[in-house]
Amino acid sequence: MIRQDTMDSLRGKTISITGGTGSWGQELVLQLLAWHHPKSVRVYSRGEHRQVEMRRAFPDPRLVFIIGDVRDKYRIAMASRGVDIIFHLAAMKHVPVCEENPWEAVQTNIIGTQNVIEAAISHSVKKVVYVSSDKAVDPFNLYGATKSCGEQLILDANRHHTTRFVCVRAGNVMGTNGSVIPLFRQQALAGRDLTLTDERMTRFFMRKKDAIGLLLKAVQDAKGGEILVMKMPACHIADVAHIFRERLGKSAQKIRVIGMRPGEKLNEVLVSRYEVPSAYD
Repeated sequence: MIRQDTMDSLRGKTISITGGTGSWGQELVLQLLAWHHPKSVRVYSRGEHRQVEMRRAFPDPRLVFIIGDVRDKYRIAMASRGVDIIFHLAAMKHVPVCEENPWEAVQTNIIGTQNVIEAAISHSVKKVVYVSSDKAVDPFNLYGATKSCGEQLILDANRHHTTRFVCVRAGNVMGTNGSVIPLFRQQALAGRDLTLTDERMTRFFMRKKDAIGLLLKAVQDAKGGEILVMKMPACHIADVAHIFRERLGKSAQKIRVIGMRPGEKLNEVLVSRYEVPSAYD
């Protein structure tokens, strides 16, 4: 059931979503248009092809598509004019890609986040919701380090300006682009071996609609300066691989261990031991 106060907080608002053509962005657009009655939703992303596909999938006059990169501070500033709420989803998020292209990851995930902050402040945006990652906790890889820096930039901006800034820290969302679940499904249906990096590896998982629900809760309930973390179940990735082989594959298929990729952790953490004393349940 949709809370009436949540509906009222978004009703008639102009909303901007950076990285809006991604898996999170499309689910967010779907829920906003279906339940929350915004005045308009601006989908800001750099991929022309995905915008064309999304425009066809969502033929709604309230949707406005803007080609742009968060690295371009002038373009993101233009796209933020007249906006009430920004959901900042744009990021380079694939761990190996970030390891291989560190400066590109810094430009998108750190400098791009600062550009969004400055655009929001200059146009008096009411609230910015930044999507972070469990990999920002005790970061071991470059992606995690950039998301940790993004969190600090967001929290610092909240201390000094009237725009309210809040972080949402998420685990792995099932079925999103780059997730292991579509990979296992594809491998199982094709009759190939399922590739597993390490049998001991665990990850936190959340459903897409729950992830978007946390973003919408941040708009309604957050005062600014918080890091919101959803309680999520963790599971062994090996168990996920076995399920896909049993349900979609063939008994002859193997689960082949290929070794951990650069920058990967065995186990992720949602809240660091240093954050526990200030955490509120």
